[in-house]
Amino acid sequence: MLALIVAGGRGTRLNMGEKPLLRICDRPMIAYITDAFLAAGIEPVAVLSPYVPQTGNWCRANGITTFQAEGAGYVEDITACIAMLDITEPVFTSVSDIPCLTPEIISAVWDTYLAAGTDACSVWVPAAFCRMRGADPAYVQRIDETDAVPCGINILNGAKNGEEQQETTILMDSRRLAVNVNAPADIAAAQQILLSR
Repeated sequence: MLALIVAGGRGTRLNMGEKPLLRICDRPMIAYITDAFLAAGIEPVAVLSPYVPQTGNWCRANGITTFQAEGAGYVEDITACIAMLDITEPVFTSVSDIPCLTPEIISAVWDTYLAAGTDACSVWVPAAFCRMRGADPAYVQRIDETDAVPCGINILNGAKNGEEQQETTILMDSRRLAVNVNAPADIAAAQQILLSR
């Protein structure tokens, strides 16, 4: 099974260089994501863009397969990658800026997806977890009677690439997934979680 790690963002909000290479506890942020998927038995593929040449170098140096997308957008780049790699089975997709992700979380998502029997799933966390850190979520949806935000992890059916897929929403009670690094305060929050592990 593959996990497509979208790692082509410019990181303009942080203005600290290529976002996937932003160092958290002295490691590139993308390393936490690739390591989590590898430990869960899933092969990561970094979906890159022309904006992150150094991220591509890091991936190649660390044995991570890469796919060079156009940088047209998250959905567009994922769709192109699935088509080019001819993926016809379920595939994880993940953002590269949730450094507190763990193999246990990935396995729990997979188990819930299999039990649901739908084509796709999306993973959410309570919006309250973000607000407790002072973050203002850009998008909130009601999931299981809880205001929730997407955390950037999904599973798609590669055989239905580009089609609308029946989706299960998974609400996870995990503060780790609520740390999406977009601002200096998010870096500090991620470091605190990682150092306490």
